[in-house]
Amino acid sequence: MKRAFKKLTKRQLGNGASRSRAPRHEQLEKAPTGIQGLDEITFGGLPKGRPTLICGSAGFGKTLMGVEFLVRGAMEYGEPGVLMAFEETEAELAKNVASLGYDLYDLIEKKKLIIDYVHVERSEIEEAGEYDLEGLFIRLGLAIDSIGAKRVVLDTIEAIFSGFPNANILRAELRRLFRWLKTKGVTAVITGERGEGALTRHGLEEYVSDCVILLDHRVNDQMSTRRLRVVKYRGSLHGTNEYPFLIDEEGISVLPVTSLGLDHKISFERVSSGVQRLDAMLGGGYYRGSTILVSGTAGTGKSSMAGHFAEAACRAGERCLYVASEESPDQIMRNMHSIGIDLAGWVKKGLLKFDAERPNIYGLEMHLLRIHKLISQYQPPAVVLDPITNYLAVGDQLEVKSMLIRLIDFLKSKGITAVFTSLTHGGDAMEGTVIGVSSLIDTWLLLRDIESNGERNRGLYVIKSRGMAHSNQIREFLLTSKGAQLLDVYLGAEGVLTGSARVAQEAKETAAAILRQQEIERRQRELDRKRAALDAQIAALRASYEVESQELEMGLAEERLREEKLAADRLDMARIRRADDENGRWKSKNNRKQS
Repeated sequence: MKRAFKKLTKRQLGNGASRSRAPRHEQLEKAPTGIQGLDEITFGGLPKGRPTLICGSAGFGKTLMGVEFLVRGAMEYGEPGVLMAFEETEAELAKNVASLGYDLYDLIEKKKLIIDYVHVERSEIEEAGEYDLEGLFIRLGLAIDSIGAKRVVLDTIEAIFSGFPNANILRAELRRLFRWLKTKGVTAVITGERGEGALTRHGLEEYVSDCVILLDHRVNDQMSTRRLRVVKYRGSLHGTNEYPFLIDEEGISVLPVTSLGLDHKISFERVSSGVQRLDAMLGGGYYRGSTILVSGTAGTGKSSMAGHFAEAACRAGERCLYVASEESPDQIMRNMHSIGIDLAGWVKKGLLKFDAERPNIYGLEMHLLRIHKLISQYQPPAVVLDPITNYLAVGDQLEVKSMLIRLIDFLKSKGITAVFTSLTHGGDAMEGTVIGVSSLIDTWLLLRDIESNGERNRGLYVIKSRGMAHSNQIREFLLTSKGAQLLDVYLGAEGVLTGSARVAQEAKETAAAILRQQEIERRQRELDRKRAALDAQIAALRASYEVESQELEMGLAEERLREEKLAADRLDMARIRRADDENGRWKSKNNRKQS
């Protein structure tokens, strides 16, 4: 700037402003950035009315973060801003951020944003006596006052001080610039280049700034990851870890790396697995908000189980996010159609969303950040990751496990039911996972091959299911044109039989059961014949008894008549003989009657 830097009086710089001590109970006021994840890390945003330094090497996203801070402040929080750029013109900046959906010209027309490009040439700067930046203060002050700006971005600070070979003057002007920004009451973001052995080239900006954010860009095993760290934050707690951040078509997104607290809410509601008999084995299905692991060797049906779960969620009217890292969405939908699952229809209805990319396209943290962002945008109650073992192509076992721990915590905090599939190898222990996340899982289903009689059939176990009484029996797992089916296996002296061996054994048992039934029926008929014969014999005996009884009664009756006849004859004989009785009386006809 030719003749741009002039002196300002102390009054203009605000050096004589009175200072008041804030009450002890008053907390630091913060200005939210609107950048996803950054406000969470800083517990509310950047220090309001104070300068913040964003430092990093070229191409790390410093300018973009500053522009997004201004744009979101103007659009979401009603705080106009001023961008003073020293390296890019207004047109260049507007074109660079247009791909992110930011219309800087629209904000300028609405008096919500001012972009002031200041061209600095060292040859135009003269160092004479007490040289300072008063001309810059005037220019910036006018821009602030013209729209009532609450936010200011200076990009980048090295361009301002490129013409200061005198380190003492440089340090003094740096301090004065930061003090002046505070007196204006604006929340300022100053970008700076990374220095050797220090956060910045001059090694002073980080000391006079109230908040310092360091951006980094690393490449490990050909995988690049951008990271952010809040180096310091005066007067406020903040996250101290490194956090990966993503630059995409919607701007910057920052992902907290630390796991969330184990204070997520639980639900007793059940959601269907998509397989009716599996729901019965689990006592009604999965708990909502739980995590389910389906592990097994290749070809055992893990993706099919995931497809059933996704269809069941959509059938219940809920959105489902299907994150695939092995097959394309079209291939998944075609394969599922062969077992009677129409995922394409749910995609058309907007209830199912696929996200399919190879793991080695990003680093682990970037994958985690993308999943966070997809869930935040789509808000699905159900999520499928198929398979999680593919992430081992990006990091080692401990790194993948750490990433999955954070993802599981995030899903649980949102109450999302998630199904993970995990590939195991033939030589691995079946009741174990390659990544070692089984202890974090609520329900663990194991699919395995059962080889017998020259066949390979599938079996399903419920290894564990927390908080519910579940079946401990193995089921034969079939994939048919009408979906997955679970059948009882044959358990006998020969062990577990599946497939044709089970069918043959069932046929033998059916034939044996028929023979037993026929033998029972034959014995029943024989018993019925014997009973009929016995009944006939009893009837004959009863008839014979009745005949003999009648004959006996007739004989007795005849005998009684005969006795009576004999008695009458004797009396007649006695009368004729004029015999007396024991009393010495003659037995007359009348006496005979009395006797």
